[in-house]
Amino acid sequence: MTLQIIPLAVEHLDDVYRIEVSAHSHPWSENMIRDLNSRGACHHVLLDGDRLVGYFYAQNIVGEVTLLNVAVDPELQGNGYGKALIEALLSCCEKAKADSIWLEVRESNLRAFGLYEEYGFNEVDRRLNYYPTQSGKEDAIIMSYIFF
Repeated sequence: MTLQIIPLAVEHLDDVYRIEVSAHSHPWSENMIRDLNSRGACHHVLLDGDRLVGYFYAQNIVGEVTLLNVAVDPELQGNGYGKALIEALLSCCEKAKADSIWLEVRESNLRAFGLYEEYGFNEVDRRLNYYPTQSGKEDAIIMSYIFF
């Protein structure tokens, strides 16, 4: 693996959108994916060689970072790319001197929840019946990482 994390750019958007619709049961709209200039944007892609394998969208507002969206190409999950993305997020936030990172994860997404816990994120609350599912709704687990 020759991994590289770089800022998201226009030339990445088609691949990001392809991954978005294949990785999420309720994906972001194409317009949301293509919005590179949102306030506090801190969006990055993960490349393995010249192949885009994952990405994250984050927002840094006065040192409080929110992880808005993250995904790894479903065909490539289980190869350590999720860990690489979280490590890159943490590194970006440290360089920006952020105070904290906040995120929400579906309660059914046990792999992601476990990964976040592995890197020091803690569950702080829940949004009951927040995410739509095929058969109703499920909770969002709110997690945080505090830099000391």
